[in-house]
Formats: sequence, C-alpha cells, structure tokens
Amino acid sequence: MESELYKKIMIATDGSENANKAAISGIEIARLAEAKLYAVNVMPMIPHLSYFGVPIEPPKKVSTDEVNFHKQLEQDGINVLEIVKDMGSKAGVQVETVLLEGHPGSEIINFAEKNEFDLIVMGTLGRTGLDRVIVGSVASDVGRHAKTRVMIVK
Repeated sequence: MESELYKKIMIATDGSENANKAAISGIEIARLAEAKLYAVNVMPMIPHLSYFGVPIEPPKKVSTDEVNFHKQLEQDGINVLEIVKDMGSKAGVQVETVLLEGHPGSEIINFAEKNEFDLIVMGTLGRTGLDRVIVGSVASDVGRHAKTRVMIVK
C-alpha cells in the first residue's frame, strides 16, 4: 500500500551506532510506505581550504597530506553509505546513496528542500568527542531548521 504521506525519504547518516539505528527505522518506513529511499552522508570541508564555509581558491600546490585527508574523508563517507545500502538490501528496499560536502546540518536541509523530501530520518547523537564539539548537534540543527518532517531516533 503506497503512502500519500511519504514518497521520498532521506536517511542522514554519519556511520555512528545511533545513525544506524535511525537507518533501520527509515528503511522500515520506506518499505511500508513504498517510498523512494536515499542515504545521505555529508563529509566536512577541509577547514583551511574554505573560509566560513565558502570555498576559496586552494593554493597552487596542495600538500599530499591534504589530498590524502580529503580522499580518506570521501572514502569514509562512501563506506558509511554502503552500510545503509546493504541494510536496505537485506530488508528488500532499494537505497540510493548521496555523498555531499560542507556543513552537515546545512547540506542536509538544503538537499532535502531542493529534492522535495517528505521525511528526514536521523539519529540523536552522531559521532562523539571532538567531531561533536566542532560540528555541534546536527540533529538539533536539522530538527529546528528543516521545512520538512524530521524524525530523530534515540
């Protein structure tokens, strides 16, 4: 039975345990609603190559460490998305994956608005420690500012 309420659902994930719990809920809702499902991960910009979130011209020569760090962030994002895709596959739900770059809260909100999602599903706490201090509470940010429904899973 196709749902009129949820036709397009986003699972915002950072690969944390709580994000994976949220993914399980998002996959089940998508399965029941026969909705299109997208897993989205946002890799942060490399701070010294941007100024207040606005990309600037990188120096003529970017260090090997910077390139390797960026590639590692990208690979980590791809790996996180593959986990959700596999979870969906096991539940019989096709998951399209999207890797974005920027401030996680802003990118999730902007992507949801541009693509007319009916629901954003995410965990209450993402990564902990320094990542959490730097990024802040992405779930709170999205919950407060998104124009669409947001389901935050504990």
